[in-house]
Amino acid sequence: MSKTPSDLRYTEEHEYVKETDDKSVVQVGITDYAQGELGDVVYVDLPKVGATFGRMDVFGTIEAVKAVSELYAPLAGTVTAVNPALEGDPALVNRDPYGEGWMIKLRVKNPKELDELLGSEEYKKHIGE
Repeated sequence: MSKTPSDLRYTEEHEYVKETDDKSVVQVGITDYAQGELGDVVYVDLPKVGATFGRMDVFGTIEAVKAVSELYAPLAGTVTAVNPALEGDPALVNRDPYGEGWMIKLRVKNPKELDELLGSEEYKKHIGE
């Protein structure tokens, strides 16, 4: 059974959104379930700071031994930070997806979009847990 923290929001595509101290900025990564399905992550291709995305736009790719998958922006916004640690150690996504393995921070364009994401119980149902 994968970890699904109750304080996060989720997409059906297995990204999570974590609120930060700045209410207009969220941290985005992939869920514990997703990293488990992918297997050993060997490369993560992320956007540059300042890139802007609409909701569900592809913001990057994640490459594992088994497959390459696209990463989707759970909310519309502008990238304010990219996790530099993933460049040298992409397996952080496997070891700590909700902590050190985060991918981008996004300044949210429309905070109401947060309400359209799945809560932890809805996400658990979505993944069959």
